[in-house]
Order: sequence, then structure tokens, then C-alpha cells
Amino acid sequence: MKILTLDSTGLVASAAVMDDEKTTAEFTINYKKTHSQTLMPMIENICENIELDLKTLDYIACASGPGSFTGLRIGAATAKGLAHGLGLKIIPVPTLDALAYNLPFSERIVVPIMDARRDQVYTCFFRTSDGRLEKLSEYMAENIDVVLDALDEITDSAVFLGDGVPVFKERILQHNNKHCFAPACANMQRAACVGALAAKMTDKAVSGDEFEILYLRKSQAEREMGL
Repeated sequence: MKILTLDSTGLVASAAVMDDEKTTAEFTINYKKTHSQTLMPMIENICENIELDLKTLDYIACASGPGSFTGLRIGAATAKGLAHGLGLKIIPVPTLDALAYNLPFSERIVVPIMDARRDQVYTCFFRTSDGRLEKLSEYMAENIDVVLDALDEITDSAVFLGDGVPVFKERILQHNNKHCFAPACANMQRAACVGALAAKMTDKAVSGDEFEILYLRKSQAEREMGL
């Protein structure tokens, strides 16, 4: 089973090709360019380097959110365009699940946090010690202090990862210095993690028209207009 996987939900743009249990290629950029500038060239680069004919794909997998509204829409539009053009279904993979899957055998509770601005993060608590994801909370768009208080009820030593870590690291340690943080190599979104989960979720595949983004909250423009 061959899957092209995409994640552009945060600061990182990432694309990968999974062939059964093998990651054939992965291209990840965490730099200044917008995802609209990088995502399709990354896919084209992968195709060229591994001599991939897109017609041989079985599925497209796409991180479905939460995350940056612009990034989510760029990823969704890319996935839908490819799916329609190739006659394939899309496997939606929640971004927080894929982030947590960077640490699939953690002895600590895994807490991915994505900066949602205004002192808020997108997050969810996971147990991954057996190599499987177990959700211990709902997906949240919440103030970081509220998140840390809720985490206290579950554990006193969690591991954090995601683009919210540089923003809130000091506050997390001030709240509880037993918490720790994933290393840089496992701290951000990776399309290969999206693909690894997608391979287990083929029963969730949907058509391009049915693919939906998980926003968790309204956009800033909608909030300012009172919608």
C-alpha cells in the first residue's frame, strides 16, 4: 500500500511517501516560506527523486487539524486536488495524534501543544507507552494555564512537543519542573508520522468532497466580526 502524506498545519511543511511499512521519502521544511510556496515543489521533488508515478498511489493522507487556518486550507486544497485528479480517497489524520506519534513508546504522558496565539494552545493528552495512541482528553483550544491545571489531574510528569514549546516552555517549567520536552528531532510535525497512522486508518478514508478540517475554534476574522 502506497500513501502520499501531507502536513502543513503548523510552522512546518512536510510531505512523505509511505510504501507499506517503509518511509520511501520525506521532505520537511521549517523556514520562512509559506506553505503555498513549498508544498507542491516538495511533492514534485519527492516524485523526481524516487521516480514515483502518482498514479501508483493507493491513498492520499492529510493532517486534518487543528492548526494554522491558512496552513490547514493549503494542505486540504492540495490533498483534494490530488485526490480528485488521481481518483483517490483521502485519509484524514488529526494533527495532534500525528504529533504525539513522534514519541510512540513514551513512559510519560505525551502532550503535543500548538501555539494558537492569545495565550492559547491546541492540545490533547495521550498515552503512547505501548506504541499505540490512547487519548486521555478531548482535543482542546484552551489557555495554557487551564491546560496545565487539567494535566495536574492526570500526571505530574509529562513530555511536551510542538511549536507551542518555545512559546510556553518557561511557564510550563514554572508550573511544574518535572515536565520535560521532546528533542528537536522529534518536536515538530512530520508527514511520516501522519503516514504511519494513516496506514492504520484506511477505514476512515473519504472522498475529496467529504474531507473536513478540524478547526476547534473560529478564525480571528470570524471572532472579530462576532460570527
